[in-house]
Amino acid sequence: MDPKPPTTTTTTTKLAYFDDMRALRSSALLLALLQVDDGRLAAILDATIFHPQGGGQPADTGFIIAAAAADDDDGGGCGAKFVVEDVRLKEGVVFHYGKFEDSEDECQSKLREGQKVSLHIDAQRREINSRLHSAGHLLDICMQNVGLSHLEPGKCYHFPDGPFVEYKGVIPPDQLQNKQHELEREANSLISRGGKVSASILSYEEAVQWCGGSLPSYISKDSTPRIVKFGDHRGCPCGGTHVADIADIKNLKVTQIRMKKGLTKVFYSIST
Repeated sequence: MDPKPPTTTTTTTKLAYFDDMRALRSSALLLALLQVDDGRLAAILDATIFHPQGGGQPADTGFIIAAAAADDDDGGGCGAKFVVEDVRLKEGVVFHYGKFEDSEDECQSKLREGQKVSLHIDAQRREINSRLHSAGHLLDICMQNVGLSHLEPGKCYHFPDGPFVEYKGVIPPDQLQNKQHELEREANSLISRGGKVSASILSYEEAVQWCGGSLPSYISKDSTPRIVKFGDHRGCPCGGTHVADIADIKNLKVTQIRMKKGLTKVFYSIST
């Protein structure tokens, strides 16, 4: 059973990676340390740079330690290191699921509610997740550039075991192989040229302009969407983490295109 957000803390967790999606270390206040139904512990913070699983992107992992021990190579010794194994967002609260490196009860007291803590992201995992996520958005741009603008983006899956982007609509069977090659060439051409990747919280009207004149219907007109922009290309709404430059995606391969029941799935991979 999913835990309910604690009523004794703030109603939402500040998503600090919105401000700096390449931050790998930051500080926060520990608001609560809960034990959920499956026996795991969940740390609740006032702000986090950990990306929770969602939007087609897997969760960050890493660890949390008492701020006073942040400079210690071992994370502060007995029980001070809380290893974050999964991160989820529920009703505005981010749950950092994990366990203490030392499970002795007396060690857990080294992290206390109201205490300042230091957050450390697994840099290698963040890098691969950001590259995969960015590659998926780059394919959206390439779909437009190779004459497939009639296909509307749908689901996405930016996990290392089989990333894909899905579109509503189909490619004529006689064009399929050519379009697959065109997509891959276009993607790697854009990667070779590079371009700054940025994210901004905008008014609805500004977001519409950044995204080429329209936004998905699920975005409320009274909201302030977060828009990610790749170089000079039009932006798109996204809550994930991304590379600093398009060139950081490195090599992209379109491995397969499948069509079924009016949907087109474009599978891809990245390499160094």
